[in-house]
Amino acid sequence: MVTAEMVKELRERTGAGIVDCKKALTEKDGDVEKAIEFLREKGLAAAAKKSGRIAAEGVCESYIHGGGRIGVLIELNCETDFVAKTDAYKSLAKDICMQIAASKPEYVRREDVPQEVVDKEKEIFTQQAMNEGKPAAVVEKMITGRIEKYYKEICLLEQPFIKDPDKTVNQLIVDKIATIGENINVRRFVRFELGEGLEKRQNNFAEEVMAQTK
Repeated sequence: MVTAEMVKELRERTGAGIVDCKKALTEKDGDVEKAIEFLREKGLAAAAKKSGRIAAEGVCESYIHGGGRIGVLIELNCETDFVAKTDAYKSLAKDICMQIAASKPEYVRREDVPQEVVDKEKEIFTQQAMNEGKPAAVVEKMITGRIEKYYKEICLLEQPFIKDPDKTVNQLIVDKIATIGENINVRRFVRFELGEGLEKRQNNFAEEVMAQTK
C-alpha cells in the first residue's frame, strides 16, 4: 500500500511530481529505493540525479538577529563558483540561516544524530509511555512516532520551513536544485545565542536599593 508519507519522502528525495512519485511507488510495491531508480530511469528524478555530484563550492553565509543576540554561520555548498555568486543562491543561504536562528536545530540531518542521543530519548519516551499506563505493543508504536517527531524538531532538513510550513527545509533545497541545476548541500552550521549555557545572575531589586542607602 502506497501511503502519503511514502510519496512525500520520495518527492523530497527526488524532486519529482506527486503523480510520478505515486506511480513509481505503485510500480515498485512501495520500495522507495527502487522507486528512485525507476524515476531516474524515466528521467523524472531531477534532484536525485544531481545529489551524487560533488559540491565543493558555495558560500559561508551569516545572519545576526535581535540586535546581536542570536548569530548564525552556515556553509552551504554547490558545484560551481558561478552559481554560488547568484542572488538566488545567496537568498537560499540567507533563508536557511534565518531558519536556524528561529528553530534552533542541533544537527543537519538525522544521520548526524549520535546513537547515544537517540537511545537516551527512547529511554525517556519509554518511561513516559509506561507512566501513561499504555500496553507494551502500543508503547513501541508511540516511541517510533515520538522519535520521528524528535528528528523533525532537532534536524534542520526535517524542520518545516519558517516561510512555508507546508514544505520541509529539505524540500526547499530540492526545489532549488531543480531550479538552479546543481547539487546543493548544507555541510555544517553553528548557532550562537547570547548568554546560552551560562548561569545568569538573578538580581534582587530590594537588596540593591538597600545597598545604595548604606
